[in-house]
Amino acid sequence: METVFDSDELPTSERTEAWAAATDASLVPNRFKFPEKTVFSARLETTTWGRAQLSALSYTALYSRRTPALIRRSDPEHYQVGLIKSGQQGIDQTRRRSLIGAGDLVLYDSSRPFDAMVPTSRKRSSSVLLQFPKKLLPLPERQVERLLAQPLSGRHGICRLLAEFLGTAGIDDSAYTVRDRLRLERTAIDLTAAALAHHLDRVEDLPRESHQHALFLQIRSYIERHLSAPDLGPTRIAATHHISPRHLHRIFQQHRTTVAGFVRQERLNRCRRDLSDPALRDLAVHAIATRWGFPDPAVFSRTFRSDTGCSPSEYRIACLTTTAQSPSGA
Repeated sequence: METVFDSDELPTSERTEAWAAATDASLVPNRFKFPEKTVFSARLETTTWGRAQLSALSYTALYSRRTPALIRRSDPEHYQVGLIKSGQQGIDQTRRRSLIGAGDLVLYDSSRPFDAMVPTSRKRSSSVLLQFPKKLLPLPERQVERLLAQPLSGRHGICRLLAEFLGTAGIDDSAYTVRDRLRLERTAIDLTAAALAHHLDRVEDLPRESHQHALFLQIRSYIERHLSAPDLGPTRIAATHHISPRHLHRIFQQHRTTVAGFVRQERLNRCRRDLSDPALRDLAVHAIATRWGFPDPAVFSRTFRSDTGCSPSEYRIACLTTTAQSPSGA
């Protein structure tokens, strides 16, 4: 993520005006009030995924208002989905007022006036904000309106998947390619659509393609959390998600892979990560393999060599040697 604003780099007297300018340019224009101006601190980071943007924000107490005049002056016609990571945030839109706590999601519309506030506190609250053009969301706007400024729990089901995605997808994104970012745009909007449709109890409004993609993401998340399980296979995965093995295989075929191939590749990715980690240099290769679902050393070595062209030990030596020779590893 790119740092757009960091109050620690500015004199106290310049922070509030600079924050207003930074959010005006990177988010949407608002009017701000700062109840504790002399101790105000904040940080804003952003990253772009196609036409969507993910922002990480932290801030002490503030009040913001998006007025009709500001909307007439500049309106990107975006939905904004916020995940509160710490502290609390109040939101008032369409005559609906809520206090959103850590772990909850909230939706608001840049085309409608709103008031937002962070309760008086010298400790920073933090949130992640996804914003994207409203026309990209495959749900009727008249239905979505019912959820504006409503607390949406991010602790269960599809909303938990959305919250976990928003909370982690922007971390260390420097390796994302342009195509990766376009895929993330689609993933973010599909997950948002699935989460909102769930709350609307109108899953039928969700196009089949988006519904299937959201199910694939849910299954993928499950696989990634259970890679160490020796019985992680189509039977267990299908039963957990209340679908038939045939349906499961069809979903993965639509993403040009197989269930077994996806599980194997994810396990290999984790093994490569651990083998290249200097902090784990004393952990035996077979221990890393077992940790990620390869209990048989011979099978692991053969599979790893087929994927990378070298043995696990050779891969580890090459990675750790490169790290040691780099300026940061010197």
